[in-house]
Amino acid sequence: MTERKPRLLLGNEACVEGAIAAGLKFFAGYPITPSTEIAELCAAYLPKVGGKFMQMEDEIASMAAICGASLAGRKSMTATSGPGFSLKQENIGFAVQAEIPCVVVDVQRVGPSTGMPTSAAQGDVMQSRWGTHGDHEIVVLSPSSVLEAYTLTVSAFNIAEELRTPVILLMDEMVGHLREKVVLPDKSELAVKDRAKPELPPGQYKPYADYGDPSKVAPLAAFGEGYKYHVTGLTHGEDGFPTNNPDLGARQIKRINDKIASRKNDLPQAEELFTDDAEVFVFSYGGTARSAKKAVRDARAMGLKAGLIRPVTIWPFLEEPLLRAKAKEPKAVIVPEMNLGQIILPVKRVMGDACPVIGVNRLGGRYIEPEEILDAIKEAIHRGSAS
Repeated sequence: MTERKPRLLLGNEACVEGAIAAGLKFFAGYPITPSTEIAELCAAYLPKVGGKFMQMEDEIASMAAICGASLAGRKSMTATSGPGFSLKQENIGFAVQAEIPCVVVDVQRVGPSTGMPTSAAQGDVMQSRWGTHGDHEIVVLSPSSVLEAYTLTVSAFNIAEELRTPVILLMDEMVGHLREKVVLPDKSELAVKDRAKPELPPGQYKPYADYGDPSKVAPLAAFGEGYKYHVTGLTHGEDGFPTNNPDLGARQIKRINDKIASRKNDLPQAEELFTDDAEVFVFSYGGTARSAKKAVRDARAMGLKAGLIRPVTIWPFLEEPLLRAKAKEPKAVIVPEMNLGQIILPVKRVMGDACPVIGVNRLGGRYIEPEEILDAIKEAIHRGSAS
């Protein structure tokens, strides 16, 4: 799986290979279209690298299982789609609160409910951020190519291990079932990171210590290695035991936010194309960004000054690329999405009254074509010129 030669891979296949390259040793999941290939390939590959695959009875148990495996010291992952993602939310919140590193892949399909299982959508953007209750940050990455399905899976594991947090890889059916020719990087070229281990003896170890720094991430001992500690979804102190002390509770909740917010600029950033002199910006992510990139290139070929901003990290929302665009006083920002408008909401919040923010939205599983985005670019430039 590490030969450096061109290969024809699905996005879902590349995700599995990236996970194994990053050190995946445990996968628990339940078959669900359009993510099932991820489970199938983990079942085939993991035993070959000393890992374990478990098909669970449902998505709730799958998420619980990877939490347990991670606490036992194994890099862990699960994969699902819309309805299963909904079922995982309670235990994703548990992993956030208990600071358990793991990776959750959501290959989006049309919803609500069971919707259209084999068709693409981007309707889980807000759920990936706000699906669990309470105040917390979450890291969500969005690939738009088969190669990125590989590299961002590696990044997801690295972030999860470094920050002791669940990380969501938010694909869509378009990318998960896209087959492209790729050359995967050699494992020696990958920066694979592991969680910090405690240096203190077991009697002095505190699994949730912040050492006076709210952004600090405590080392994580594995169960079975001589360290005995408490894990709970309740608000807890540095020792892991529940507390109703308001000051300790506030400190703990602040820390699970600060450790991510303080490192926002270290997360994968945005791809930018033709943004130096752009008059209209297209803000697009995931599979739809492929059409957006083609539309921007076609606009440039016609002499229209369009630029692309493609966020790779969806959450925390990276405002800096939009703030740079805002400073150029653009005629419009166009936001194509396979939903009724989700990522457009934080885009509007950042842009304010600086310019119109225009959605290009498609439902029912139909991809957004480059021509539709190009038409929106032309209209925005025409209106801006007329005004």
